[in-house]
Amino acid sequence: MAGARTFVMGDIHGCVEELDRLLDALAPTADDTVVCLGDYIDRGPSSKGVIDRLLRLQTEGPHCVYLKGNHEDMFLAFLGEPGNYGEAFLYNGGAATLQSYGLQGEMGTLSVAQLPAAHVEFLRALRLRYEHGDFLCVHAGIDPQRPLDAQREEDLLWIREPFILHRHPFLRTILYGHTPQRDVRLDLPYKIGLDTGLVYWNNLSCLELETKELFQIGRGAHSVVRRNLGAAFAHPHTSAAHRPEPSPDR
Repeated sequence: MAGARTFVMGDIHGCVEELDRLLDALAPTADDTVVCLGDYIDRGPSSKGVIDRLLRLQTEGPHCVYLKGNHEDMFLAFLGEPGNYGEAFLYNGGAATLQSYGLQGEMGTLSVAQLPAAHVEFLRALRLRYEHGDFLCVHAGIDPQRPLDAQREEDLLWIREPFILHRHPFLRTILYGHTPQRDVRLDLPYKIGLDTGLVYWNNLSCLELETKELFQIGRGAHSVVRRNLGAAFAHPHTSAAHRPEPSPDR
């Protein structure tokens, strides 16, 4: 649809105030799509508030695409739902999530019945990937040596160096979070990293795909900073036609 915008947002980790201010600046309409790359919970002060805000956004007009992060997957496993590494949930910021719900507990002592039903459904409905034109959105990245239609959930949620440090052969620019960085990581036309460490007192970042405009708000800040990345897209490191195949030893 002409004039429609697509926003892709990095990791939020319980920082609801910054999320709210960023959404106010974006002002998405019913023609727009908001894609969130996962890790809505853990470490920050209000995981429950973040999910409440994302649920409310679904009623405000834009099409919302919410991807699963490794932290949501751990939370589900901790609660006895399908997922992995539930035993690591509390050691990866999960205690802050439980506190935001007025809960505390150990393995086997909590269940989804103790959470708001809408939050449970939100967690269960999270997606692993989303494609928009030449962009593929995932939480952590992809395995460069596996076909896109044969990616493992483990890699989509957890991969780091094998994806970040190596280029891939696919005709897609991968938008990912998961690995916090001081600023947006641009390795065009291969990948863009949008986790800029909000919970570590850095920024929440969001890229508008049509205009290539980047929106950022710092932890505790009240205003959103905007800058255009169009020049980086106009002059990527190498053309898609010359993307190298990954070597078998990577």
